[in-house]
Amino acid sequence: MCRIRILSSVEQTVVSDCLDCHCMNIWHNNLLLNFTKEEFLSFRKVINDLVFGDNSLPFPDDIDRIILRTPNRDISFTFAEFDFEQFKQAMDEAIYFSEIYSMMQ
Repeated sequence: MCRIRILSSVEQTVVSDCLDCHCMNIWHNNLLLNFTKEEFLSFRKVINDLVFGDNSLPFPDDIDRIILRTPNRDISFTFAEFDFEQFKQAMDEAIYFSEIYSMMQ
């Protein structure tokens, strides 16, 4: 079993890293995304470069949402603006705390 360290927890998003296999995890509602550190940084850059207003669409429930496409054509994630901002905040905090832990070692 991996030893997990929580790096950030913002509402429905938790970002952790594994002290054994050195992967990073994003837990959001019922989603779990796994990354190497480099993949996580790349994913974070893509997310932070997206502007919600320029990339959102109205959904049938009358809420504008942004669609994040995945390499698998059949799987996409959607976020309302508030959730998207919290998702980005959790990733930013995780990088910050990851850097602090690295300096402490």
